[in-house]
Amino acid sequence: MSLRLSSPAFADQRLIPKRYTCDGQEFSPPLAWSGRPQGTQSFALIVDDPDAPDPKAPKTTWVHWVLYNLPNTVSGLPEGMASPPPGARQGLNDWKRADYGGPCPPVGQHRYFHKLYALDTVLPDLRTPTKAQLEQAMRGHILAEARLIGLYQRSP
Repeated sequence: MSLRLSSPAFADQRLIPKRYTCDGQEFSPPLAWSGRPQGTQSFALIVDDPDAPDPKAPKTTWVHWVLYNLPNTVSGLPEGMASPPPGARQGLNDWKRADYGGPCPPVGQHRYFHKLYALDTVLPDLRTPTKAQLEQAMRGHILAEARLIGLYQRSP
């Protein structure tokens, strides 16, 4: 069995409901995963948008959420997660906040990649790492990766 990531709120390659965006309550979406590889010690999650600022001419990947050291016993996250599970840590998103920042595209329909990593270690305390710092710390420790892509476009 391979690592799989899903959400009861939206299917892969489908629209993210407004409640999880800047146009709604900006709750973090509920996520669930299965197929934990043998040897998994922790999970990490990165949510980003490679279509910023305009999907017709992307210039940057905007980071919405960075989580690491999710315990290997955890198999999902609840909607509107107020704080991470015990032992887990949050990194900085591109709003310079250590929490979830919902989709808020300035123009066009954007893709939001929810990337879950199964790691063979519990990472040291990285404080509040950026996505790049977390990716560097995970290098050589990734056992498996799963992706869930949600779409969102603001109403005119």
